[in-house]
Amino acid sequence: MTGAEMIVQVLADQGVDVIFGYSGGAILPTYDAVFRYNAENADDNGVEPMPLIVPANEQGAGFMGAGYARASGKVGAVLVTSGPGATNTVTPVRDCMADSTPIVVICGQVPTAAIGTDAFQEAPVNSCLGPVAKHTFLVTDPEKLESTIRTAFEIARTGRPGPVVIDLPKDVQNWQGEFQGEGLLPVPGYRQRLHAARDNHLSDRKLGRFYGMLDASERPLIYAGGGVINGDAAEELRLFASHFGIPVTTTLMGIGAVDTQEPLSMHMLGMHGLASANYAVDDCDFLIAIGARFDDRVAGVPDKFASNARHIAQFDIDPSEIGKVKSVDWSHIGVLKQDLQAVYDYGVRHRIAPDFSDWHKEIAGLKATYGLNYDRQSELIQPYAVIEAINDITRGEAIISTGVGQHQMWAAQYFDFSTPRLWLTSGSMGTMGFGLPAAIGAQFAERNRLVIDVDGDASIRMNLGELETATTYGLPVKVLVLNNFGDGMVRQWQKLFYEGRMSASDKSLRSKDFVKTAQADGFEYAERLSSNDDLERVVREWLEFDGPAFLEVIIDPDAGVYPMVGPGLPYDQMITGDFIPYRTKTTEEDIDGSSMF
Repeated sequence: MTGAEMIVQVLADQGVDVIFGYSGGAILPTYDAVFRYNAENADDNGVEPMPLIVPANEQGAGFMGAGYARASGKVGAVLVTSGPGATNTVTPVRDCMADSTPIVVICGQVPTAAIGTDAFQEAPVNSCLGPVAKHTFLVTDPEKLESTIRTAFEIARTGRPGPVVIDLPKDVQNWQGEFQGEGLLPVPGYRQRLHAARDNHLSDRKLGRFYGMLDASERPLIYAGGGVINGDAAEELRLFASHFGIPVTTTLMGIGAVDTQEPLSMHMLGMHGLASANYAVDDCDFLIAIGARFDDRVAGVPDKFASNARHIAQFDIDPSEIGKVKSVDWSHIGVLKQDLQAVYDYGVRHRIAPDFSDWHKEIAGLKATYGLNYDRQSELIQPYAVIEAINDITRGEAIISTGVGQHQMWAAQYFDFSTPRLWLTSGSMGTMGFGLPAAIGAQFAERNRLVIDVDGDASIRMNLGELETATTYGLPVKVLVLNNFGDGMVRQWQKLFYEGRMSASDKSLRSKDFVKTAQADGFEYAERLSSNDDLERVVREWLEFDGPAFLEVIIDPDAGVYPMVGPGLPYDQMITGDFIPYRTKTTEEDIDGSSMF
């Protein structure tokens, strides 16, 4: 068996059912092996067991792998060539690292003997990708090829998930050897940390301390992050929160950890979180952080974050996150799924039954008073209204992918999510161009589910070529472009804090016809919506179209993202805009625009 054939067999053994990538000379042996494997193992209908999906660009392949991983909970597989093929994956690899998304990127490399000679399409993969990946491998000993691939998947999916990169010389792919079918590389330090987390069970004494803080609390609040979803712990979180009546707010990456339609769900907190959620953080007396890292978009002023909390507890699998930003009174490092089950079991076993009914009334009042709102009388199409119209149909059951910008925040605020893994966005990196390829990857993961890419006119330009990928493979992805003719989020800040100087953010003079572009890329449904009168009809038509569908909506160019917590300000100084009430009046003059990002 050749090295390339071994690679493909290990991928199959790891449960890979789709590969995203772009070919080239240094990876051709493996591409040929994939072709032969699919031809030999296709079913009676010709369906391949491991189709190889070709994007417009390797960055697209990386984000497709990320979308697949996030929607499925499995490891995404990416296969690219050497040199520019590998370097084009730097951004998605870093994005996956920042958001703890498990993918394995296999990069072709020049033959072992040519490494370091500046050979054609040679790049120092470890130097380029090592600093932004969870781990990188350079395979120079073909006897270790099989175990390296297997170990890469282990590292990607375990602990705090993340991207693993394998640099694979062409001669190793062409090597002939005997397939073992088992074996891993020795990574004792990593496995020791894994076992330590898995074996670090909560003791009754420690659980007693936790419930002692809960018993002393009148206004507890769970602050849940992406770790809950990455750790497949949403079911346990929901059980614990609902049984003991504890409200839950989530980070951007934690959306879907609880059903946003539940009465005790506060939805998203943070810089553009709901005012009701942020005020709940201010009011709580016991904050329970679960799989959340107190990042700067949530706890921009750490000393003033949850300042009324008498106690803060933190659950995480990553010891480096404990107390990194905010000091905590109680913490536990371990596997969230088993830990939350242990917390629930202890409470039930000891018949703990706190009464937070007064707090529930306060929560209901916050949601009623400080709920999302906008100008519902405007003659211009409001982006919030577009999302509400979609949400009225999808009812929290669709997979929503986004680019980055204002549309991302509107989608996070106004969509409902009934279960985890329905919300796909670039969180920590904030990578424009994420939305469309991630939606394509998610559609391969969930073939029968409605997948919607909510994008902006600026963000979608970054990977616009992937429109053709959707139609090439007959994917029924729905693409929405909210067109405000510019970089809306940047422009919002320029209006507020830079005296309206639209430096490089106003795209109103550009001539891109998105509808014609979509049609040229094979979209049979491609429409532009510019009138409020047609909103509900066109949205329904677009969603119900049988196949890929593209909709551009011309929105109010002055629509802003509110609430907004300015850099260096606490939650009680949110700017809520003209249509959301506030506790403390905050104006643009109170914010230091130089701290924008």
